[in-house]
Amino acid sequence: MRLKLLLRPGWLMLALVVVAFAVTCFTLLAPWQFQRHDERKATNTAVQDSFDAPPAPIGSVPPDQWRRVTLAGTYLPDGEALARLRTVQGNAAFEVLTPFRLIDGSVVLVDRGYVRPAEGVSVPNYAEAPTGQVNLLARVRLGESTDRTAFEEDGHRQVYAVDPAVVGRAANLDIRPGYVQLEEGSPGVLGVLPLPQLEAGPFLSYALQWIAFGVMALLGLIYFTWREIKPGGTLAEKEHRPRRRSVSEILAEDEARERAASA
Repeated sequence: MRLKLLLRPGWLMLALVVVAFAVTCFTLLAPWQFQRHDERKATNTAVQDSFDAPPAPIGSVPPDQWRRVTLAGTYLPDGEALARLRTVQGNAAFEVLTPFRLIDGSVVLVDRGYVRPAEGVSVPNYAEAPTGQVNLLARVRLGESTDRTAFEEDGHRQVYAVDPAVVGRAANLDIRPGYVQLEEGSPGVLGVLPLPQLEAGPFLSYALQWIAFGVMALLGLIYFTWREIKPGGTLAEKEHRPRRRSVSEILAEDEARERAASA
């Protein structure tokens, strides 16, 4: 009989919600935080290794993220685009993306750095890319991706992501995958983009917290289930507990007793 009490719709719904929450913790939320921890760890390792490795000509080394490379060639300012809706050190920014033709004829996208919006939203005046052949020092970055195409605004071509394919289609250029981010002192550099902070972040502790929340939810469900099915459980008590009478019922009984007494 007590086990049947647990088959009530209210109790089944509660158990379903608890189990669904625990499964979400174990299969979605915790793995997501573990993944972010691994990504941050890989980024920190790549940045740290780049400090020790000497710069190498682009194309002569694997295009590893944050690897320092050298480039020789000329800027193609007609293909320039601005990446909008960016955030640099907590403030809004545009990133200036200028195609760069290498000596071998291939084209790579160069992120020349950032500029702050004028009057909050408008594109400010900024230095043009130098003309003629120049030598650059930069870091390799993996290209972003977006479904949105380039458009013209404030007299500038603008994009929503640092996507070499989108910039290439808008400029009618065959730009190689990935891009490079200029280092301080390179010709054409604007506001130097900061490197990621070399810290683990809170992702590992968040993952462990989600696992703990899932375990506590299941343990709580087990405990309350055991408490309900044991003799004297709350559900059983509710089955045998006298129904509380309403005020009208009490008054009606009192009136009935008075009539019986006066008869």
